[in-house]
Amino acid sequence: MRVDDFDFDLPPERIALRPARPRDAARMLVVRPSEHAQLEDLGVLDLPSLLAPGDALVFNNTKVIPAQLEGTRTRGDAVAGIGATLHLRAGPDRWWAFVRPAKKLVVGDRVRFGQSTEGTACLSGVLDATVAEKKETGEILFVFDLAGPDLEAAIHGVGHIPLPPYIAAKRGEDAQDRTDYQTIYAEREGAVAAPTAGLHFTDRLFAALDARGIERHTVTLHVGAGTFLPVKADDTDAHEMHAEWGEISAETAAALKAVRARGNKVVAVGTTSLRILESAARGQGGLAAFAGETRIFITPGYRFRAVDALMTNFHLPRSTLFMLVSALSGLGTMRAAYAHAIETGYRFYSYGDSSLLFPASGSIASEEELNS
Repeated sequence: MRVDDFDFDLPPERIALRPARPRDAARMLVVRPSEHAQLEDLGVLDLPSLLAPGDALVFNNTKVIPAQLEGTRTRGDAVAGIGATLHLRAGPDRWWAFVRPAKKLVVGDRVRFGQSTEGTACLSGVLDATVAEKKETGEILFVFDLAGPDLEAAIHGVGHIPLPPYIAAKRGEDAQDRTDYQTIYAEREGAVAAPTAGLHFTDRLFAALDARGIERHTVTLHVGAGTFLPVKADDTDAHEMHAEWGEISAETAAALKAVRARGNKVVAVGTTSLRILESAARGQGGLAAFAGETRIFITPGYRFRAVDALMTNFHLPRSTLFMLVSALSGLGTMRAAYAHAIETGYRFYSYGDSSLLFPASGSIASEEELNS
């Protein structure tokens, strides 16, 4: 499909710079596809009443790390400043990163991240690395002088929260973002971007869901910085997704299959939960245990194998995430929903409002397809 098909005008003032307070006070647009999109303006706290007892919500328990690093490359007398955003762990002592400007680095260069006192090394607040590999796309593989827990601690010491560029362009990261840009159930460190649909959940909302009899399950997808990258291709077939690591346990897969088998719904909380669920549902019989990298790219025409609905924030024009929601609920429906959201003042993107999307006719795989 043409990427232009997923374009729309988004006024800059619709991009939220701070989250709603309290978190669960955000608005939620309920979208039910039909011949004419059925739209209902509600709030996140209405979620329990929109689900049936026995339905299941699936949360991504990844935890954001301060993956934005600033440093210097020294080559003889020449010193250059660089910024790196870690996006994929490649080993105990190495990460792939997006670098600006990547042209300043070649294989073998040494880079020092953080601050140090002149003449000292290996101190707190300093993290040294060697450029081990450089892709044609400009991605850099850094091998750090530290590994394992020592490297993780150093990244926490020198790194910053990598706010999405549409927020970072308008304000800097501050101490409040360390709390705001993390779900209350974050557990497994490794993401460089938050699973933002989950930012709306609070203990109060969890209690209401439990009282309603809604199941809660967790999966992991360590969201990479590639989620921020624009689609530069003219056609969706030419776009290449960056790899992200995820995992679903056998116990979780079995529990979710049981939910659907008894006629209840599996609702993904966020596109990250949805993508790891769909990555794990490609084999015969549908959802199964999964651990590894995924590059799944979902566009209209895709038949969903593991989910029945999606709770997600509002996404940017021409983004892979707007393509994904259009695949689930229909491009025409989503264009109408987003036009309504813009007109009525919904807040977009990571710190913005929420939506609850139900599938269009024909977007969910049949039982025969799951077993084929």
